[in-house]
Amino acid sequence: MARRILDLKSTHNPHRWYLPLEESLCVGPPGRAFMFGGVGLAAGIVALERTCARPVIWATAQYLSFARPPSVVDLDVRVPVQGNSTSQARVIGHVGDAEIFTVNAALGARPGDISRHWVQAPDVAAPADCPAVQHWRADETDLHGQIELRLARGRYGFSGTAAAYPPSEDGRLVLWMRPKTGEPIDAAMLAIFADHVPSGIGNALGIHAGGNSLDNTIRIVHLVPTDWVLCDIFIHAVHGGFGHGAMRLFAEDGTLMATASQSVIVRRHGELK
Repeated sequence: MARRILDLKSTHNPHRWYLPLEESLCVGPPGRAFMFGGVGLAAGIVALERTCARPVIWATAQYLSFARPPSVVDLDVRVPVQGNSTSQARVIGHVGDAEIFTVNAALGARPGDISRHWVQAPDVAAPADCPAVQHWRADETDLHGQIELRLARGRYGFSGTAAAYPPSEDGRLVLWMRPKTGEPIDAAMLAIFADHVPSGIGNALGIHAGGNSLDNTIRIVHLVPTDWVLCDIFIHAVHGGFGHGAMRLFAEDGTLMATASQSVIVRRHGELK
């Protein structure tokens, strides 16, 4: 069995789970690493799906503080509504008494013979024909090092000149992503991919910039087997030190698997020179 990026642990309490926070789940500079925000949402999704025994329909995470390795994140699940076909639930992720994130979600499934989507995948080259790229602070031991990226459209990374990389006209960045572990793509993995919306900030502005997520919302449409996920990122606006953007996540066959959105604190690291 392939190693999984996220290995949530059960307890004697079916409503409590815990996540040992290893370097492979974190990002950030040496000595100041912290849990990648998408890992919090992904862990919340796994805890909710296992507790409710239903698939997630949508989930939203609010990030409140930083969890740093080698701490242990406890996840407490509450299910105030358990209907015939849907559950309304939430998760509080905390380290000791410090609350790190909250995830609210709806879960369930209903019979239906209609399956259509009107959003089309962008027309880009296949992963094998796109250049490999990596995060500017990527390390094989951290979360960025666990994900393989191929650039399909836009700019990713900060080498070059400002003239070569002007601000984007439409704020759009398209990346192929897959886990290096080879594990199946599920809702939790899509949540980790979805937290790459801030990666589009630098592309949109034409400067060395990114951001820290304030939230992360994902809506699951249709999960299908796929090796790569096409992540179509749109930065809608940057104003007053905050940025807002969205992502559409497609399987290799063009199936719309999920949509996501975020607001971020914009961090400017210096203009290209």
